[in-house]
Amino acid sequence: MLQQNQPDDYVIATGQTHSVRQFLDEVFGCLDLDWHKYVEIDERYFRPSEVDLLLGDASKARRVLNWEPRVGLSELARMMVDVDTDLAKREQVIEQHIKDSKGS
Repeated sequence: MLQQNQPDDYVIATGQTHSVRQFLDEVFGCLDLDWHKYVEIDERYFRPSEVDLLLGDASKARRVLNWEPRVGLSELARMMVDVDTDLAKREQVIEQHIKDSKGS
């Protein structure tokens, strides 16, 4: 997109549709947890009923940029969990270091 001669808008999407519940299943499955124990559903935040289907159309990106999606829902969920887990571990190490340095 950034290498194009003329700026333009592109949709980057897999062309697949997934529910929030499916995403929760994937993410919490990576952690061997049951999302039902951790997530509260508040119906005030449900989409209006006129939205039947949300599906990204990346045909222009495919046609103009020769772009194809390489990551599906399961892999994306795993990547996100891995990054957040690594960040949490680093923060824990830093926090422990601060505690240790104050105690010395």
